[in-house]
Amino acid sequence: MNPRELLIASFRAAVAAADPAQRVPPHLPPPPRGRTLVVGGGKAAASMAVAVEAHWPASVPLSGLVVTRYRHGLPTRRIEVVEASHPLPDGRGEAAALRMLELAGQLGEDDLLLALISGGGSSLLAAPVAGVSLKALRQLTKALLAAGATIQDINTVRKHLTRLSGGQLARAANGARVLALIISDVVGDDPTHIASGPCAPDPTSCADALVVLTHFGIVPPASILDHLEGHRSNQDTARPDAPCFSRTENRVIASARASLDAAAQVFEAQGIPAIVLSDCVSGDAQAVARHHAALVRTISRRPLALLSGGETTVTLRPEHGRGGRNAEFLLALGCALGEPGAWALACDSDGIDGSEDNAGALLTPDTLTRARSQGFDAVSCLAVHDSHGFFAALGDLIVTGPTRTNVNDYRALLLT
Repeated sequence: MNPRELLIASFRAAVAAADPAQRVPPHLPPPPRGRTLVVGGGKAAASMAVAVEAHWPASVPLSGLVVTRYRHGLPTRRIEVVEASHPLPDGRGEAAALRMLELAGQLGEDDLLLALISGGGSSLLAAPVAGVSLKALRQLTKALLAAGATIQDINTVRKHLTRLSGGQLARAANGARVLALIISDVVGDDPTHIASGPCAPDPTSCADALVVLTHFGIVPPASILDHLEGHRSNQDTARPDAPCFSRTENRVIASARASLDAAAQVFEAQGIPAIVLSDCVSGDAQAVARHHAALVRTISRRPLALLSGGETTVTLRPEHGRGGRNAEFLLALGCALGEPGAWALACDSDGIDGSEDNAGALLTPDTLTRARSQGFDAVSCLAVHDSHGFFAALGDLIVTGPTRTNVNDYRALLLT
């Protein structure tokens, strides 16, 4: 298997290890004495719902509603699937979230609320609190994304501006048992940060949200500032000691670490040692790339595969090109390594790198040479965040379409 094929095969193995069709069934509980209501949101919501339906007894009642990103839906029989906008929320997601709250409030102590949670749920389930418009929430979300805020920072703010997050879905379940099955897309796999933790206790406050906004120099719309200031000393989300959590379990069923381990096996099957550096890499994509390049220069052992996961960020200039954090990482890596460089792949496990149509891209030892022959300067493209245009011109974008799962970014460096 040549290096290009090997890298792509390793990414496919990483995605397969987080496939809801494999990960959901072992964690399904026995049916309750009463009703089972399935709700949830995220990029994997539809595929998780399909997995539930396929393994739930046909004679046992099952109903529900989940919301996923546009083009991520799948046909279902008993659980309704709604498509909505990500990463900026829209009215379809808002309406679905409000319906979920209403349905959850009709449950009783003999019933089960089965929540299917995955990355992207924060925006897909974004029903703003009273006094805050969806437009204002979109405006603030866009500002946080452009500032390079981490998902933890973004969700610390969004929890206090939306109706389901921060444990509020579990609190609305009216004493029913709550089981949240979670596919993690955040560093550390903490349920409170995955989709803003609709069934998880919230340790943060409105005061914490204000600190985040101050740190990034963001002045929110007046309605948002009024809400956060007005609730600064009051807990609007569900605290860890809330009664609902005595009957609530948050269970992570797929994570970046498991996917990295699966990818490592692909390299090792070809006789190439693989080292998982970390599943918790975060920070600026260009800085992370420089760190990886410095590590490569210290390694003399060949062949060797270096794997890492996590989620980097990109802080955009006022005028910028196209490209997500994975393509930006690779472009920065190529600039830092120079030539001859290494083989490398960086992709988002959900199949969408940022807001583009590619999962990521591929870096080859002769990437910079091929780019120059076509009139592209890697350093100049990196300065304006035009990684998509750079790799598209070389035919090195990785396009998979939606994978309908999401365990963060996958990076692999192959030293031959």
